[in-house]
Amino acid sequence: MAEPRPYDLVLFGATGFTGGLTAEYLARTVPEGCRWAIAGRDERRLAAVRTRLARIDPRCADLPLLTADAADREALRAVAAGARVVVSTVGPYLQHGEPLVAACADAGTDYVDLTGEPEFVDRMYLRHHERAVATGARLVHACGFDSVPHDLGVLFTVEELLRRGGPATALRVEGFVRAGGTISGGTFASAMTAFSRPRAMARAARARRAVEPRPKGRLVRTPTGRPHRSRVARAWAVPMPTIDPQVVSRSAAALGAYGPDFGYAHYAAVRRLPIALAGVAAVASIALAAQLPVLRRALGRLRKPGDGPGEDQRARSWFAVRFVARERGGRTVLTEVSGGDPGYQETAKMLAEAALCLAYDDLPPVAGQLTTAVAMGRPLIDRLIAAGLSFRVLDTPPTAAPGR
Repeated sequence: MAEPRPYDLVLFGATGFTGGLTAEYLARTVPEGCRWAIAGRDERRLAAVRTRLARIDPRCADLPLLTADAADREALRAVAAGARVVVSTVGPYLQHGEPLVAACADAGTDYVDLTGEPEFVDRMYLRHHERAVATGARLVHACGFDSVPHDLGVLFTVEELLRRGGPATALRVEGFVRAGGTISGGTFASAMTAFSRPRAMARAARARRAVEPRPKGRLVRTPTGRPHRSRVARAWAVPMPTIDPQVVSRSAAALGAYGPDFGYAHYAAVRRLPIALAGVAAVASIALAAQLPVLRRALGRLRKPGDGPGEDQRARSWFAVRFVARERGGRTVLTEVSGGDPGYQETAKMLAEAALCLAYDDLPPVAGQLTTAVAMGRPLIDRLIAAGLSFRVLDTPPTAAPGR
């Protein structure tokens, strides 16, 4: 029998903005007896985080500090080998993430992060999925606002459809996202990295499609959709170029409950057409600027990693995602997932609860690179509801746009 590992959970990147919020959440919520530690490259800054956590829970005064740089493969192997679950908040993940994923895959250690970088996720599948399957590691990316509300929101919606009787047939789901908030320097840096590498991102996606098994006898699609006025959202629906539809499609491919013919389309819901058009133009301008090193560096100086919104601003932030599922010739289900500050307070909550779910809950016997719906599913939904997020069924079409 293998020797027990010294830590149930290790948080890597605790000195960053979102890492600090995740550490604070864990300090408030880890169960009695949880053996956890914080890790990063600067012991002095880790000690400062520990002091802050001790003000939340005096027991954190003795919290272990693990020193490891994101590029130090030996140190990361030691971190992974000593933990049951590792949480990473160190981005941009394309630049800093792979050594820790590799270490966890080799050690059979469960891993969660909050990346929204499609190229990174695809490359990690190509390089480490098979090894993780062999060692039993569960590698779960996108465990923050990218893409927990969307992935689990679709799962919740499909479960409600099934609860109303019979298996799903030809099923189409649309998600409409509304949010009020701002982004941190780390998130902005990750977005700029993704925007600057469209060809590399496309190559990684093609390489993954070439080797990833497809569901037998089933069809899973993620149409881009088109801008339109949505009756469900009572707003303009603009296709969102995020990782979320990819994550939903991978869950649908793995879970037969989504039916033999499944499609998902993902939109931002914007009340006024001029604002929708301005948003599209802004994203296109940033994507174009990211192709030019001079402009990319200039934009990077506007918001640096480690920066983020203050507590008052986070308290005013919110999100709501509405889902409508339509079955060909049959049932229609309308649901909503909503919560507070999407980028930071709720992302820290989602990430921490995902890690605790892997550490403590009775979950399916799966391994490799997985989505939250496949690895954790209903147990994580239940955790998030208990933690204050709302997953609800709307029995009638909305009379107002989602949100506040």
